[in-house]
Amino acid sequence: MIPSSARSLLAVALATFALDSLAAPPPAAGHPSTLDLANPLVGTSALDRQDLIGNSPPPGEPLYTGMTTPGASLPQSATEAAPVNINVDLGFATGVPVAYDYRRPTMVGFTGGGSTYGARGAPMVMPVVGDWTVPPDYATSTYDKASEKASPGYYAVDLSSFRTRVELTATQWTSLMRFTFPESHRSNVIINLRRDGGEVEVVDDHTVRGVATAGRRDHDADGPFFVAEFSRPFAHFGTFHAEIIHKGEGLGREDVQADRRSVSGDYAGAYLTFDTKNGDQVTVRIAHGHSAAEAEQRLKAQDSDTDFDRVHEKARAKWAQLFDRVEVTGGTPKQRMLFYSTLYHSFASPRMIARKGEHYTDSSGNDQVARYDHYGPVPFWDTGRNQIALLMLMQPAVVQDIMQSELDRARERGYMNTSFHGDHAVFLYDGAWQRGIAFDYAAAYESLRKNATDPNGPRGYLAEYMKQGWISDIVPPGNPSPPYAGGKAGVATTLEYAWDDHALADMALRLGKKDDAQMFLHRAANYRNVFDPSVGFFRGRTEDGKWISPFDPGEPYYNFMMKEGSGWSTLWLVPHDVQGLMTLLGGRDAFNAKLDAFFSTPYTARGICRDCTGLIGQYVQGNQPDQQAAYLYAWSGQPWKTAALTRRILNDMYGSDASGYAYPGMDDQGSTSSWYVLSAMGFYPVDPSRPEYIIGSPIFDRVRLRLGNGKVLEIVAQNNSERNMYIQSATLNGKPWTRPWFSHADIARGATLVLTMGPEPSKTWGTDPHDAPPSMSTAAQ
Repeated sequence: MIPSSARSLLAVALATFALDSLAAPPPAAGHPSTLDLANPLVGTSALDRQDLIGNSPPPGEPLYTGMTTPGASLPQSATEAAPVNINVDLGFATGVPVAYDYRRPTMVGFTGGGSTYGARGAPMVMPVVGDWTVPPDYATSTYDKASEKASPGYYAVDLSSFRTRVELTATQWTSLMRFTFPESHRSNVIINLRRDGGEVEVVDDHTVRGVATAGRRDHDADGPFFVAEFSRPFAHFGTFHAEIIHKGEGLGREDVQADRRSVSGDYAGAYLTFDTKNGDQVTVRIAHGHSAAEAEQRLKAQDSDTDFDRVHEKARAKWAQLFDRVEVTGGTPKQRMLFYSTLYHSFASPRMIARKGEHYTDSSGNDQVARYDHYGPVPFWDTGRNQIALLMLMQPAVVQDIMQSELDRARERGYMNTSFHGDHAVFLYDGAWQRGIAFDYAAAYESLRKNATDPNGPRGYLAEYMKQGWISDIVPPGNPSPPYAGGKAGVATTLEYAWDDHALADMALRLGKKDDAQMFLHRAANYRNVFDPSVGFFRGRTEDGKWISPFDPGEPYYNFMMKEGSGWSTLWLVPHDVQGLMTLLGGRDAFNAKLDAFFSTPYTARGICRDCTGLIGQYVQGNQPDQQAAYLYAWSGQPWKTAALTRRILNDMYGSDASGYAYPGMDDQGSTSSWYVLSAMGFYPVDPSRPEYIIGSPIFDRVRLRLGNGKVLEIVAQNNSERNMYIQSATLNGKPWTRPWFSHADIARGATLVLTMGPEPSKTWGTDPHDAPPSMSTAAQ
């Protein structure tokens, strides 16, 4: 049943969500398509200024990039055709299985499906002219960077060593790879499973199928089975595998046999040889499934197509429906390129599992028929902070399906999905409810409440949290040098749970569950239990309640006290109660002084936090815990500092390297990208479970964002420039606007926000305490 408080939203929502799938009108003549401004290579390189990267990386590792992929996919794609230039079979250079880094000079192969970061994708496919070798000794090729092209739904590159051009595109369930060969009697396509192997079979003169060894791939949306269909018969074939004698070895004995149709073992694969004239093309289509039948079904799905160019155009059209909803004018060509490139990466997750009416395999391994468009898990610790709010603005109907997918998965597994130390699924549900998206929130609340009250559920150390209001930490033996990898992340986990509980209190109150609302609201103040006023920071405590010593707020920690952050960066992890944090720090002036110190204190950590890059003082843009910090001046009466900082982050942290493609830290499936998109438009949801957006400083003269209900939010920055970054005054729908924030209700029916910009900070606009954004605590409290 839909609760009575939501029924008034239902009629409007159902009437407007149908517009969510409407395509925008084509661009005016003479104006480039927004799609053509996007470059998926953005996010594949790393920052190169020492002042931005601190003491990273650790010896023997490359500097963290955005870890995005330039491969071809659709929005929230189920599969992806992507380049691989890191031999991840021999180890993950960054500790994360990412497949591509712009700085790598040789290509290992291409994949047509796989896990989130692509490096586990199987099979690997590589066109090789002449000699080839058995993986993991891949026959790599240098490639021409000037020839490398990436756009939404398409990737292309020239393999110099083999004089072969590779092009990639994708449908929802199939990946297409087109190889343009030179003249040769030995134009080969090598197709193989990864290190753990499996079974591969050459079915006929144009089809190969197989299944990867059971493991992580069983849990991927695409599944371990594959079928690869070639556009023309191959002249010769054979199969191979590399027998890994000891699992710790990279190489072992090789077994290669011509004309053998099936093989099993490590790196099981097949080679297909074509006799080609110069310019001959071979296209291979690949589909995956949780069974051979499902892979075949997906290969023949309704949108499946054997024509590469037609598939490419369909992919462009799909992306254009999304991109044409956001029009920006002004700014520099580079800023517009970065905006649409980050917008592209913002839709990397969650991945679609099945469209309505299609079969899929649920988390228990059972075959199901989707009653709606079914999506995979949301990475809540990352994208829950910002990307879900962007989805709510642009794709509310998709958000409904995502919420239903998570709820159905919770019913299958017993608990709502979560990630890392927070329990942030509640941000999705409470945030959507507050933005008027219709759903059965009463049903969702039951699962969310179970997560928050059952010590056997996914919230780690919940019994301790409920008993004493905070989570202790275990000091690692010998108290080793940071970054400490051991521990319970007690401080950060306490703060994240308190944030979650505040959103749960709101849902409970809306459902009329007053006792629950009171309980969760009380728990939402638990962050205060790990604040040490003697040092002015949140600080770890041992089981007996004593403060952990020594304590250096400038040192990064991975699980000891903090979670992938320092005491400085974790200090601001109270988005639901900024006023309460301000009170802990001594009031407005003290709060501002602390924020100023945060952004100006030099980063001199001894320990290396590998993904703590993108530095401004102690601030780290390259990881999630403090990404909202620049916007907190809205609560403390100095919004001009937010304007200056967000402009600086946008300018310095994205694309400032020699290649123009750098990100700070990891994108984390669209999180860091969404930060850019939202901030470049001029606003940001500090607490995505709340309906408020904090105003920053738009880098564009005009933004037209067509919301999911068809209405338009227009943001006009008059006199805007690189120098004129400060808001002098504002109007919303023609009326004076003094608040440095607006609510979703202010824009839901369409709105025009006009900002008058200037070169000097205004010390009057947005500074009155009564204009501060809402907070759990009030100044009086």
